Amino acid sequence: MKVNLLKLMLLMTVIFTMNSCSSDSSEETTADNTSAVIVENYTYSNAELETMKLINDYRVSIGLNPLEKINHISYKSEEHDFYMIDNNVVSHDGFVSRSENIMKVLGAKTVGENIAYNYNSPQAALTAWLNSPAHKQNIEGNYTHFGISIRENPTTGKKYYTNIFAKI
Repeated sequence: MKVNLLKLMLLMTVIFTMNSCSSDSSEETTADNTSAVIVENYTYSNAELETMKLINDYRVSIGLNPLEKINHISYKSEEHDFYMIDNNVVSHDGFVSRSENIMKVLGAKTVGENIAYNYNSPQAALTAWLNSPAHKQNIEGNYTHFGISIRENPTTGKKYYTNIFAKI
């Protein structure tokens, strides 16, 4: 019963978070990302740290708890950024696998994801997310932890953002 409820909640999260994200979309699948190994090391860029601070500042300003960063979640976000760059897509492809990994490895109860493409600053990406009801709901969601990755396509110079939220 509990497993079915978790699967239903995961499916609803996937459907909800796939509503809108960017100007480009495509359907691809990724390899299984459900290995039970926790990634403990992640080096944050200034832009990633600034984006997390902006998200937490916003959450606190509306009376919500700040989120705690987890390196493993940022690593899973980074994997997705590289997937999008390598496949020239902007999508939530593989979200179910990322979610399952975070649930299995970290014991998360719920997981949500925001992605963004081609924003030149953390503030611009956050503003776009807050102007999108689905993304804003993730930012304001009942989460306790998060991770983020911002990677630039070396060919185009365009930035890819993946921000994953979890309730642990």
